[in-house]
Amino acid sequence: MTDNHGMTTVLRRDPLEYHLVDVFTTTALQGNPLAVVMDTRGLRTEQMQAIAREFNLSETTFVRRRNADVEAREGVQVRIFTTQEELPFAGHPTLGTASVLRQAAPETLQDGCIRLALKVGAIPVRFDGEELYGEMTQAEPELGRTLERTEVAGLTGLTLEDLDPLHAPQVVSTGTAFAIVLLRSEASLARFRVRHEEATPWLRERGARWFYALAPEGGSERIFRSRMQFYGGEDPATGSAAGCAISYLVAHGVVAPEVQVQMKQGIEIGRASELMLRAALDGSKVVDVRVAGSTVPVANGQLFLP
Repeated sequence: MTDNHGMTTVLRRDPLEYHLVDVFTTTALQGNPLAVVMDTRGLRTEQMQAIAREFNLSETTFVRRRNADVEAREGVQVRIFTTQEELPFAGHPTLGTASVLRQAAPETLQDGCIRLALKVGAIPVRFDGEELYGEMTQAEPELGRTLERTEVAGLTGLTLEDLDPLHAPQVVSTGTAFAIVLLRSEASLARFRVRHEEATPWLRERGARWFYALAPEGGSERIFRSRMQFYGGEDPATGSAAGCAISYLVAHGVVAPEVQVQMKQGIEIGRASELMLRAALDGSKVVDVRVAGSTVPVANGQLFLP
């Protein structure tokens, strides 16, 4: 449109509210940061991708509110973007977004639970009291093909001696597929270095997206350390991969069913994260995969878009 002086005026939509939170931590500026953009009706996919690149975090989520009866039946619609692509599911964006809704849209909490409608389906996140400690129930895991140890070692900067001798690496998915690699020790985990140019096509051919390496801390059966490297960097906390990891550990008898274990991630990059994991067995099938942790609000603001 043109104003009274003949100048072109650019029409802008109302500002979009966003929240920044740190997930899988009780301390601000630790854990895995997440941007949550609220009520994004009318935003195109390419705009969401551009906003995710603008935030430049591992993931950004976009909430699209719908009628209360639809949300009660199907969940609050949420889309998840990395700086490069949309994901059907990711763990810390799910937990972090539910925690933002817990505070900013308390009407979404029903019987202590917020259900998110993701590309992978409805994912419930349950909260205990007033604290921003939530536990998500992930989709039932799919345990895929086992992977050749020598090739895995070569692609991750390790040796055969670094890998657990009893349990082969395996592709596992609870919505996003990871190659789970169990290592002997924390010393082995410290040497984990993914050769991305070679690893990416190799993993894609085998149905996985990234490697997720883990090792028992000090020989403990209930505390593990983990690392996940992607896009040339390292993730402070990977909730989707942690769900795959506990599924793998329970399926192979490394961890007993229903026993909660602690996963520590992000220590090597100065973003310490803590994830609490458990899963059950129904016969020989892993079920009821749960990943829990705390979220800390860090900032909020507005996005001004043309």
